[in-house]
Parts: sequence; structure tokens; C-alpha cells
Amino acid sequence: MSELPPCPKCQSAYTYEDGELLICPECAHEWSESGDAASENVIRDSNGTPLADGDTVSVIKDLKVKGSSSVVKVGTKVKNIRLVGGDHDIDCKIPGIGQMGLKSEFVKKVAE
Repeated sequence: MSELPPCPKCQSAYTYEDGELLICPECAHEWSESGDAASENVIRDSNGTPLADGDTVSVIKDLKVKGSSSVVKVGTKVKNIRLVGGDHDIDCKIPGIGQMGLKSEFVKKVAE
């Protein structure tokens, strides 16, 4: 039986294979066996579609704007996004609200 590598996130030795992915049962981190560093840094939308700078996305859930009584409604289209690292994956300008940071888990990519 082949030796599986430890989890790159928490260093747990209890990793297991699930198809092409390796999974850590302790921290739920998933990664590919090829170990591509670039594949781990890909930002994906709520459906798992990779996002890129300049894409158009649609909001999938009503989002309250911090420090304001405004709400970003479901279905709001956001054009020309910019991907960034950190807590919020996406920097964008939302019509009627202005500059904002969004998490990629609350958007889906729109076919252009």
C-alpha cells in the first residue's frame, strides 16, 4: 500500500483518497495528489466554477452591507470583478452601493 502525504494545512497523518482528491478528516481540507500549488489558490464560485479577473458574477443570497442599512439583493449582477487574497476573495463595484468586498461562496459565475 502506498504512503499518503500528510495534510498540507494541519499536517495530520490520517489523510485518505477519494477519487483524484486527498482529504484530511481532521480539518476537512481537500487537495489533488499532483500537489500543484496553483490549483490550491484557484478561487471558485458557489458552484465550483473557477473565477478570473474581469468575470461577471451574480449574487446568490441577500447580503447585508456592514455599517449600513443597505442590502445587496439576490440576482444582482456584478461586472468586472477583481480577485484578491484575504478574508474576502472579490473586490468589485456594486451598482447603487459602491465599492465592496465579497466572498466567492456567495456568488455564481454568469456566462457572458
